[in-house]
Amino acid sequence: MSALDEAFAGLEGADLIRAVAAGHPGRVAVVSSFGAESAALLHMVAEVDPWLPVIFLDTEKHFRETRRYRSILADRLGLKDVRTIHPDPSDLARSDPAGDLHGRDPDLCCHIRKSLPLERALAGFDAVISGRKRFHGAARAALQTVSQDCGRLKVEPLAGFTADDLRAYMAAHDLPAHPLTGRGYRSIGCAPCTAAGGTDEDPRAGRWAGTGKTECGIHITSGGALVRTIARGGAVTAPN
Repeated sequence: MSALDEAFAGLEGADLIRAVAAGHPGRVAVVSSFGAESAALLHMVAEVDPWLPVIFLDTEKHFRETRRYRSILADRLGLKDVRTIHPDPSDLARSDPAGDLHGRDPDLCCHIRKSLPLERALAGFDAVISGRKRFHGAARAALQTVSQDCGRLKVEPLAGFTADDLRAYMAAHDLPAHPLTGRGYRSIGCAPCTAAGGTDEDPRAGRWAGTGKTECGIHITSGGALVRTIARGGAVTAPN
C-alpha cells in the first residue's frame, strides 16, 4: 500500500476534504466550474472550511446562467474565498483575437482559457480538489480519490459517487440546481462547446458533441503544457 493509500484509505466526500485540508493547512485549493453537479462538492467544502479557496475559471465563454449561479451558490453556502480567474489578455490577443478559436482548435482554446490560467492560479498550493466522478466514464472511469502529479496532490472526493448519490445529496441539503439543468443540460462548460443532452450513463454527451474531444485539458496537463485530448489518440505537447 502506498503512502497516499495509507493516509487516505476509505475516505471520500467531506471526510476526505477534511483530511487533506488538515494535512496541508493554507495550501489546498478547490477547482469548480459551478456547473451541473458542483453544488454537492461545494457544500462539503463549506462544511469543512468556508475559507478554502475556490477557483473558478472564467473562460469568458461561459453561459450567463453559470456566472449567476456562481454568485447564488457562493452566497447560499457562505463560501468566503471564491477566486475568479481569467485568461491572460496577451494569450488571447496572440492566439484568439477574434474569439473563434474554439471552432478551429478547441484543444488550444481550452489550453489558453483554462489550463494556463489554472496553472498560474495554483502556484503555491500543495493540493487541488475537484469534483470528477468515475461514472462520467472515458478517462475518468479509473479515477483515483487521491493521486499525485508534479508534486501536487490531486483529490477527488466524489470519485465513487453515482448520479443517484448526487441527486440524493442535493435533495437532502436542499441545494439549488444550475438553471440549465432544467433545460436538459447534464454537463455544463463553455457555451460554444456545450449542448443540451446526456444521461446517467453518459452525462457528458453534450460536451464537444460530434467531436472526439472528451476533456478540456485541466486534468491531463502538467506544468501548463498542453496535452491533446486522450480520446484523440496519443499525447501532443504544445509549447507555452
